Amino acid sequence: MTKQREESRERRRRRVRAKVSGTASRPRLNVFRSLKHIYAQLIDDEAGHTLAAASSLERAVRDQAGLKKIEEAMLVGKLIAQRAQEKQIKRVVFDRAGYRYHGRIKAVAEGAREGGLEF
Repeated sequence: MTKQREESRERRRRRVRAKVSGTASRPRLNVFRSLKHIYAQLIDDEAGHTLAAASSLERAVRDQAGLKKIEEAMLVGKLIAQRAQEKQIKRVVFDRAGYRYHGRIKAVAEGAREGGLEF
């Protein structure tokens, strides 16, 4: 069952990536979700560079004990938005990487929006 779920997500990811691409002025906000943690990256696909990254493994998120996963995801979204603002990035393209837009993925997006990113 798990392998089939992974293959389905990978097919959805490829379908989304065929349409979504990041540039230097409007990078792609990619989200990866594992069972324990969540990761976000701002990627310039033209140059093939990661411009900024944030995850729930970072001290800023870990130090806040007792957070639920959705609250951690919201913090990761705010953190990636803050790092984007430091690099004068205001607009991004959201790449949900084949995950459904709910739960932690939605929380990252909402946190990034609260932090000032537009998408």
